[in-house]
Amino acid sequence: MINSVTLVGNLGADPEIRTTNSGTQVANLRIATTHGTKGADGTWSDATEWHSVVAFGRTAEVVGQYCRKGKQLYIEGRIQTRKWQDKEGNDRYSTEIVAQQIKMLGSKSDGGSGYQAPNAGVPF
Repeated sequence: MINSVTLVGNLGADPEIRTTNSGTQVANLRIATTHGTKGADGTWSDATEWHSVVAFGRTAEVVGQYCRKGKQLYIEGRIQTRKWQDKEGNDRYSTEIVAQQIKMLGSKSDGGSGYQAPNAGVPF
C-alpha cells in the first residue's frame, strides 16, 4: 500500500508553531495549490484547493524560522485522518498531510534559499 502526497503550493498564512509537553516542535501550515479548469463555455479559470500540513521536530523549527505567508514550498508526506471530539462531545474528523520533507522554493530575494529541512529523528 502507498500513502504518498507531493504538493507545490504557497503558504496562506504564517506557520503556527507550538511545542509539545515532551519538547517536540510542531508546525501547522495552510498550503494553497491552484489548477486550471475549463468551463462548459470553453473559458479557463483557476481553482484553489487548501491543504492542512503538519511538520515535527527540526523541520518544524526551520519552517517557523524561515517561512512566511506567500512562500512557495515543495512538500512530500502522507495523508492522515484524526478523530477528535468537539466541546459538545460530537465526533469530528480532520484530514491533514504529515510532512516528511519540505523544501523552500524561489529565489533568495523572495526568501527562498533552496534549503531543505533535515530529517530530525521523525519519519522523514
